[in-house]
Amino acid sequence: MLNTRDTVLITGASAGLGAELAKLFAAEGGSLVLVARRQDRLDELARDLQSRCTVGVRTISKDLSRPEAPREIFDELSQAGIPVDVVVNNAGFGAHGQFTELPADRQMQMIQVNIAALTHLTRLFLPGMLERGRGGILNVGSTAAFQPGPGMAVYYATKAYVLHFTEALGEELRGTPIKVTCLAPGPTTTEFAAKADLERSRLFSFGVMDAPTVARAGYQGFRQGRLIVIPGFKNRLLAFTVRLSPRAFVRQVTKRLNA
Repeated sequence: MLNTRDTVLITGASAGLGAELAKLFAAEGGSLVLVARRQDRLDELARDLQSRCTVGVRTISKDLSRPEAPREIFDELSQAGIPVDVVVNNAGFGAHGQFTELPADRQMQMIQVNIAALTHLTRLFLPGMLERGRGGILNVGSTAAFQPGPGMAVYYATKAYVLHFTEALGEELRGTPIKVTCLAPGPTTTEFAAKADLERSRLFSFGVMDAPTVARAGYQGFRQGRLIVIPGFKNRLLAFTVRLSPRAFVRQVTKRLNA
């Protein structure tokens, strides 16, 4: 079962959807563990949350592109006697450009953060949830998961993994008290576009949603036990029509949007 007094671990919590989700979970009055690279941003968010809500906040500065980071997070919390009830795997990033032109190291880091760290954290914390009979996993994916993405080949592929992994995990956990959700937003006003060099792309030229709205949709869907949450009618429509369209057509449209 899910409880409004959960201890919630949120990765990528220093900005964007991670920070907005932290605000929503903080309003429940439970405890938060905020994880990101930028300690100063984490501390600023923690002070803001504690000033507005009756909530305990622990910050952990970790770079999830390091393979050791998930185990270090788990060990730190275990040694402190802090059981985690909900894991929000929000950390992730993209890179815009041709596969052969983007730095190989950057693309491997993307796989590590978007896929490996998410998987590892889920594997580390999920058994404890099952033992306690409560909790859940909220994975932040993307509408990029529903089609291949020429111009952002690795990013789109990592989000396809997040979607499929979450769906499979949800089916494996059917009949247990553990809830699993994939939040799959479309273009959203966060730092993502600037960091991925997408601000001038067609993809971000229309229909961009704001981060608080997207975060609330994901939060509410998770609390309601929904497996997949796609905020916004346009995004839901696109995700549906992709399934009915010829694959070659989908690839060409996505390539133009990413240009």
